[in-house]
Amino acid sequence: MENGTMPSYFYFTLFKEFVHLRYLILIVALLFYLAIILFNFVILFVVVKERSLHEPMYILISCLSVNDLYGSSGFFPRIIADVLSDTNAISRFACFVQIFIIYTYAISEYTVLTLMAYDRYVAICHPLKYHRIMTSKFTTLYMGIASLYAVFSMGSIIFLSARLPLCGKDIARLYCSNWSVVRLSCGVSTLSNNIIGFFVSITSVFLPAFFILYTYVRILIICQKSSLEFRGKALQTCFPHIISFVNYSVATFSDIALSRFDSDKYKVAAIIFSVEFLVVPPFVNPLIYGLNLPEIRKNICRLFQRKPKIAHFPE
Repeated sequence: MENGTMPSYFYFTLFKEFVHLRYLILIVALLFYLAIILFNFVILFVVVKERSLHEPMYILISCLSVNDLYGSSGFFPRIIADVLSDTNAISRFACFVQIFIIYTYAISEYTVLTLMAYDRYVAICHPLKYHRIMTSKFTTLYMGIASLYAVFSMGSIIFLSARLPLCGKDIARLYCSNWSVVRLSCGVSTLSNNIIGFFVSITSVFLPAFFILYTYVRILIICQKSSLEFRGKALQTCFPHIISFVNYSVATFSDIALSRFDSDKYKVAAIIFSVEFLVVPPFVNPLIYGLNLPEIRKNICRLFQRKPKIAHFPE
């Protein structure tokens, strides 16, 4: 058995297979990253500027935009640098920083989506209690606890992974992931890593997903018993969240499943799903909420409308 080491650098091997597409990947990555920054900043600006949007639902949408910008910052600058690089090397420290950013983004995305689902559940199923339950204090407390849990859980996972002696330096992905590093280990048991990783996945991905599904089952039951007008308004506010949740869940579950298999057998699928949850939600979310929610759409249109110039004539 090989003696494990603590390599100073890791190497992304997938970039060598797409070297002939280097500049195409660079252009696409730059366009997506700039679009993500622009779209999410517009949502943030509108929500912060308009006092009528200082409500839980819109504040949570702005939290989603902040988290999408955070997650994108952990992926796009690095992939742009790697596309331009000939070595495709990343330092050990930078690799674990990227793991921390991407995974805390993933956990926080479900955190926000869960609270958004609860917000819609209370608004539709218990409208008279809405303002008493969905207070700014409750929202801030929930987000604070969830953020601390994301930081603590990922800190624990990275602490265990960083201690593993490794027998390789090659990572067959476009970015650093925890499992890609753990599978390079040799000579020691990774049982504790697997147990904590499984526990974090259950508590931060699967349980929130089941809770969101439960809230929408309850919402659908209420909608079936209500008028057509009520049903239309309820589904209009829920539709953007449903798209975000389904899109993010499919990508996340597929990435978790495919990461445990040999990526050479499912290379194309593994590449697509490994980056989909980092690219599509940050790009699509602001478009979904900006186009589908009337209040946000109205304020965005007002923001980009040019004020007509008034000519002043001498009396």
